[in-house]
Amino acid sequence: MADLTLTTFDWVPEMPRGFVRDLRVRWALEEARLPYRVASVPFRDRSAEHFAHQPFGQVPWLTDGDISIFESGAILLHLGERSDALLPTDPHQRNEALKWLFAALNSVEMASLPWSLLVFSGESGGTSAWTRFDGFLQSRLRHMEPVLAGRKWLAGPFSVADVLMADVLRLVDRFDGLAEYPACRDYVARATARPAFAKAHADQMAHFAAADRAAAFPT
Repeated sequence: MADLTLTTFDWVPEMPRGFVRDLRVRWALEEARLPYRVASVPFRDRSAEHFAHQPFGQVPWLTDGDISIFESGAILLHLGERSDALLPTDPHQRNEALKWLFAALNSVEMASLPWSLLVFSGESGGTSAWTRFDGFLQSRLRHMEPVLAGRKWLAGPFSVADVLMADVLRLVDRFDGLAEYPACRDYVARATARPAFAKAHADQMAHFAAADRAAAFPT
């Protein structure tokens, strides 16, 4: 059995499928070709053991031997330490990867997540909340556009920074939020064309589809 175990939900509704954050970890694991297995916890009835691993009752978390890690950014950083396919050994490139890993979480996703939640809720356009959060996101994208226009990947070679940034921008692209930012859109297309992403995405979708089948045909 692999030392690495990725835990995600046993089932989620249709809307977030393909975007649940265990995909970021699956993608990194596939890029690094690290062996792992997938475990699941109930989406509806979250146990004390679940909260012991993830204090907010979310997913994913990763166990590596006797270490349990929650938060996708922390997991990706941990995996980067295990594989130079995910985190460059050159100090300058490593510095770039670390900066952009945290920028994806703290600067870009901070803007994209509330924007996406408003879209999910059908509240886009016309409200003061939409105006505020759309403006916040546009500001971040305007700064990302010249960065991504000038480089293929954020740190030189592909790294965990790209796994995270591409996944953050991918959700914006789902709702055509990158229509005016061709470099951002091309970056997402480049990243999601990678075989490791394709496998990670397919595996997540298959995981939840299997839950549907099990619910429809209980044994």
